[in-house]
Amino acid sequence: MRTTEVALPAGAAGTTRADLAAGIGAWVGSPPMRALVGHFGGDWPAGDLGAVLAGLDDFSARHWDFRDGRERPDAREPAFDPATVGLVHETATALGLVRSLRPTLPRYAHLLVLGGLAHACLRRTAYAAHLARTGAGVAGEVAVLGSFRALSPVESRLLAEVGVHGCATEVDALDAGVRLAFGVAAPAEETGETADHPHRAWSSRTYRPVGLPPVRVLAAPSGEPDRRRAHTADTQRFWAEHVRLRVGDPVLMVTAPIYVPFQHCDALRTLAVPFGCGIDTIGVDPALAAPEPTLTPGRYLQEIRSAVRSMRALHAALAAG
Repeated sequence: MRTTEVALPAGAAGTTRADLAAGIGAWVGSPPMRALVGHFGGDWPAGDLGAVLAGLDDFSARHWDFRDGRERPDAREPAFDPATVGLVHETATALGLVRSLRPTLPRYAHLLVLGGLAHACLRRTAYAAHLARTGAGVAGEVAVLGSFRALSPVESRLLAEVGVHGCATEVDALDAGVRLAFGVAAPAEETGETADHPHRAWSSRTYRPVGLPPVRVLAAPSGEPDRRRAHTADTQRFWAEHVRLRVGDPVLMVTAPIYVPFQHCDALRTLAVPFGCGIDTIGVDPALAAPEPTLTPGRYLQEIRSAVRSMRALHAALAAG
């Protein structure tokens, strides 16, 4: 039986702040989320939407945070009984973390590809090339957004197994994926700024594949270079300033299905609210790219928590005006 999915906050250009807040409330307060919290022994938080989001953030930190401050690949995997495993997967499906959806519009101003682990970089750039050729018209550019995060030995080995060599960072893996997927050999334009620390550096390479929109591979500096590396919101803001994103521009964003809810809401906060653009977020279709690694209950719970936190940040931005 097909699980009915809970709609994410709307991303169409012109969506009001009230509509965004209502979308957040509908997602976090949906029956699947309430059932999941109850299954893990929680009482539903009292109060307005801000209080509910704060309560869910605190609850998920105690029950669904398996990273403990580490990178996603280093998160521990909890052991659950079969009933819990089944409920987690049903909830993740209902909340939009499992299935890949098609773009909702026939044409977009820009196509964004979000970076990740090395194998994901190859999958997402390949899917973006497929969309640019056959699925979604792109009037502006394909923007591939990454960081200078160093690849792990495991990532480097996985790249080597598929014939990709010489990559030291996430943005290197994205760049290699673009060259393979779009059939380009060298950038037409290249600029950037080195720094005494990778958190402060940035780079931009633009390729011009024949018959397709330009493809920009961008690594942004961190918004807090003394504390952390650049994250997705940093790269989105940096790209928006470079491309001169306009009010009403519809933007299609590609990531993995498991990250769609949290990265969609991050993009609403960092792009839609300040720039007035539209955001449509989809996951890579596994039928058109290499399959994702097996996703575990712990991974799904971790990313449900990520979505809650992203929606809390979006709600705070809306409240701040």
